[in-house]
Amino acid sequence: MNAPISQEWIMTFVGAGNMAEALVHGIIRAKLLSSPCLRVTDTNRRRLDHFQATFGVTGFERNADGIRGAQVVVLAVKPQVMAGVLKEIGAQLAPGTLVVSIAAGVSTHRMQQQLPAGMRVVRVMPNMPALTGAGVSVYCLGKRASEDDARLVESLFQSVGVVVRLDEKHLDAVTALSGSGPAYVFFLAEFMMQAGYEMGLDHATAKTLTLGTIRGAARLLEEMGQEPEELRQRVTSKGGTTAAAMDVLETGRVKEIFIKAIRAAQKRSRELSEEMVNVPRNAG
Repeated sequence: MNAPISQEWIMTFVGAGNMAEALVHGIIRAKLLSSPCLRVTDTNRRRLDHFQATFGVTGFERNADGIRGAQVVVLAVKPQVMAGVLKEIGAQLAPGTLVVSIAAGVSTHRMQQQLPAGMRVVRVMPNMPALTGAGVSVYCLGKRASEDDARLVESLFQSVGVVVRLDEKHLDAVTALSGSGPAYVFFLAEFMMQAGYEMGLDHATAKTLTLGTIRGAARLLEEMGQEPEELRQRVTSKGGTTAAAMDVLETGRVKEIFIKAIRAAQKRSRELSEEMVNVPRNAG
């Protein structure tokens, strides 16, 4: 997909965390923008120095300095500080700037209330595997964002993985499922490895077997075209070892607990948006 982006544009990342690093790396690797066109802001000087040394990206300790003249501003900050960041940068944004947020739980409506009237906003929920170029990012448009903005955002996030467009009403579920999802897989890997240790395997062997199994199972899901339940039944012979394990998981109501955990993440995503309700709003 061709993005309506100029090689002369300036793109600023407010926040120099892991996701900003993944995106900067992906954008440069895909040759969407060159290093001189990219900026990053953060109060952590060490992180700014890292971006400069690794990517040749200019760093700023003050947000107002970093966003000056930028055509695209990516808000890569924690949702708990979003209200303060929006208040700080609102008056400094140039007319026509596209604001892209990757903060969990903060709706486009809330952001538009805090920004100058007419500002275009796109909300994106990426996930951690973007660090390896294997991320999943879901985005939605604010009410003033255009199809050109959609194409631009898709091009940016395709540089770090798969991109899906949905209505914003689904973003809390997305946050719970794919945004937080890598942690669920890491959790599974953690306890598969622990079981390996307890059964006498050394650390290296337990890790190799666990990672290889998770990688292979994911590949089967992707390439076989069957539902997870079908594949699980294929590997579970009646009276066999896998069946013994499944019996324990079913007795422990693991499925019910797991779904409950994901719904708790969805609930927290909604709460993060509501926490911005009492922040003073700009007109528009």
